Amino acid sequence: MMSDNIQTVTVLSKTTWTPNLFSFTVSRPDSFKFTAGQFVRLGVNPSRLKYYQQQEEALAALDEDIFRAYSIVSSPFDEVLEFFSIVIPDGAFTSQLQHLEVGDELLLNTMPFGFLTLARYQKPLPKDLWLLATGTGLAPFLSMLQDLKTWEDYEHIVLAYSARSVEELAYIELIERLQADFGSLVDNPAKLIFIPIVTREPVDGALTERLPKLLLDGTLQERAGIALDVDSTHVMLCGNPEMVEDTKEALKTLGLVMNRRGEGNIAVENYW
Repeated sequence: MMSDNIQTVTVLSKTTWTPNLFSFTVSRPDSFKFTAGQFVRLGVNPSRLKYYQQQEEALAALDEDIFRAYSIVSSPFDEVLEFFSIVIPDGAFTSQLQHLEVGDELLLNTMPFGFLTLARYQKPLPKDLWLLATGTGLAPFLSMLQDLKTWEDYEHIVLAYSARSVEELAYIELIERLQADFGSLVDNPAKLIFIPIVTREPVDGALTERLPKLLLDGTLQERAGIALDVDSTHVMLCGNPEMVEDTKEALKTLGLVMNRRGEGNIAVENYW
């Protein structure tokens, strides 16, 4: 029996970035509300995907609902919901989801989760926002950067986005439009400083080391032109668990503190 919170949504578009990275949009239920930075649980039943309906012998074994947590890429005010996914070859969920086609149906648990939201910061007051992401951890930050309140509340926003190869730096065109599309709509908007990082190949304009090292040796702060300050900095981390843990420790070494009960600098997402 399906929970009252579960609604069926329809796939509206799909973008393939690399063989292992793709994005997709789905219809948004009228009553569904979320805060930028939150995630939801998405469900797929492989037997209902067009890809498998052409392979009848596979249907019986694949007739089950599989749910996973996904941060929302789109703005809280968008008419559609967008998600950013990696393909894990043996993953029960993503190995099916990669076969999505426009018109397929997914399941959406309409109860949003997560505390990687800007409302969690009470002290210090908003001034400099650092968003540090690897891979699909970019998703919640794109949602925040498509919310006008983010541009109103901060003076500087540093988006540092790390990937292994330049092809894996998804959404670059969107990132490059954010200042014009959203910053231009508010008085005295934050200045967005985008810092791409590519760790496995040299790329003009991109840094090459892992985030913890770039922070500890000051390279990231130098590129941003802003210091990390316990009294004015908010830092959010989202991405692979090793990056989150190592970067969190690097930030603590530099004197920043975890955000608890609304006070402190560092917030992380732990749904992986």
